Amino acid sequence: MVKTPVTATVTPHSTLHVSLDYALEDLGLELVGDGKNIVRWSATNPRHPRNWSSLRRAYDITIIIFLEFYTTAVSTSGATAANNAQEQLGIDPTVSLLLYVSTYLLAQGIGSVIFPPYSECFGRKRLYVVSTVIYSVFCAIIGAVSHPAAAAVGRVITGFLSAVPSVVIAGSIEDLFSTRERIWLTLPYMAVADFGIAAGPVISTYITAAWGWQWVFYVAAIVTGILAILLCTIRESRPTLLLDREVAQLRKVTGIDHLEALNPDRVLDMDTFMRNVVFRPAQLLVSEPIIMAVSIVCGVSSGIIYLFTDVLPPVYRSFGLSTTTASLPFLAIGFGFIPNILTRFLEYRMASKRHARGEPALPEHKLVGYVIAAPVLMGALWWFAWTIPPAVHVHWFVSVIPLFFIGFAINEFGIVLVGYMADSYLSFSASGFAALCLVRCVLAASFPLFTGQMFDALGPNVGVSVLAVVATVFCAIAPLLRMYGERLRKKSKFASYSLKIHAETSVEKASP
Repeated sequence: MVKTPVTATVTPHSTLHVSLDYALEDLGLELVGDGKNIVRWSATNPRHPRNWSSLRRAYDITIIIFLEFYTTAVSTSGATAANNAQEQLGIDPTVSLLLYVSTYLLAQGIGSVIFPPYSECFGRKRLYVVSTVIYSVFCAIIGAVSHPAAAAVGRVITGFLSAVPSVVIAGSIEDLFSTRERIWLTLPYMAVADFGIAAGPVISTYITAAWGWQWVFYVAAIVTGILAILLCTIRESRPTLLLDREVAQLRKVTGIDHLEALNPDRVLDMDTFMRNVVFRPAQLLVSEPIIMAVSIVCGVSSGIIYLFTDVLPPVYRSFGLSTTTASLPFLAIGFGFIPNILTRFLEYRMASKRHARGEPALPEHKLVGYVIAAPVLMGALWWFAWTIPPAVHVHWFVSVIPLFFIGFAINEFGIVLVGYMADSYLSFSASGFAALCLVRCVLAASFPLFTGQMFDALGPNVGVSVLAVVATVFCAIAPLLRMYGERLRKKSKFASYSLKIHAETSVEKASP
């Protein structure tokens, strides 16, 4: 087709109608579909989030990752708050754990179902900003009002809102970064989040010792308030939402009103949203074997960490350590991210070799780290179980070493399985991650309540041994996913459809 010559430049305030070909080229868009009225991004469009400058993308994702770090630290601070608040509030220890730990995590599980599909349809930025502001306010209320009802309401609301960074971040990463970039980005994201889990008990113990348990929540209110201001400076990153805006501008400058954006996220009404979008994570969970398996593994591993926030301090006080010092072994779990760097190099090297041979990049190729981490978790739990009192009396540091490897394994599970899910379900990645988070939150909320009683009945040595037996089962899941994962994806209507939509809407070049 010969382009109509024009001399006008397409600008946001242009009133002169120009040729469609010229406008498409100038705006970095392309026509697709049989009717040639559907518009998609061109691969080089600088306004597509994956084509933003590296500095811009790094700035945005850094703020979001730090928000995830701190809200995660607040979640594991609940055990410290519960142990100190129970005397002041006159409540049972189990009730205190329910108020300050389990309610937060159960509410986060509900939020993890609702917020990701909302962000996929209506955008990410506003959700980040508004949720963080409200989170900050209710943290202040929890600290100011020393009453069980205030604790319950405050922890439910903050837990519900904490789902925004916890699960929507997976979608933000998919918006902003290519498959090969996500190999590296998932590492700092998961490492920071898991370090938040480990740092929460340490931070809260020292704050409580210095100023009282209420200041755990006052400090959280201050930090998240500052983050809410910083979040106002990030950009909206949902490509389909941005494409709608681009096409609106295209219609304006060309005068062609029937042009439509290629937008699989568009929801026509609230009934459609509730039926097809809000319940999508639950649908994925019950219909997709991959998501079910990944969710159980991540849920149990997270449950172990939240259980440890309650049982580790007494274990290390039995070694003769002070209350504050007994919280420090959690840092060994947090520093477990260091070996994860080595497995990322291994994964990247293997991906580069496949790329050089012209082989396609499959999601199952990312499972190498899980194959390594599963037996490491099993061995580390057995090691820890039988190097702590009362059955064994050795130096306390001997039992800290396996905590480092437990941290590595749980980090690796998160890094690998989140990446595997993102690459398997692509445009549905946030909803798939929501299903994972729902299971993870339910198990993490339950472990301190029920397995804590198991530890009291069986003792720490046998109690941790039970966890080690469960971890042994994880060793069988890894090879099964590597052998049958591709076959399951091809049979999945969600995985197949998301791959089709990704091919139509992405600006990423296909791997050879």
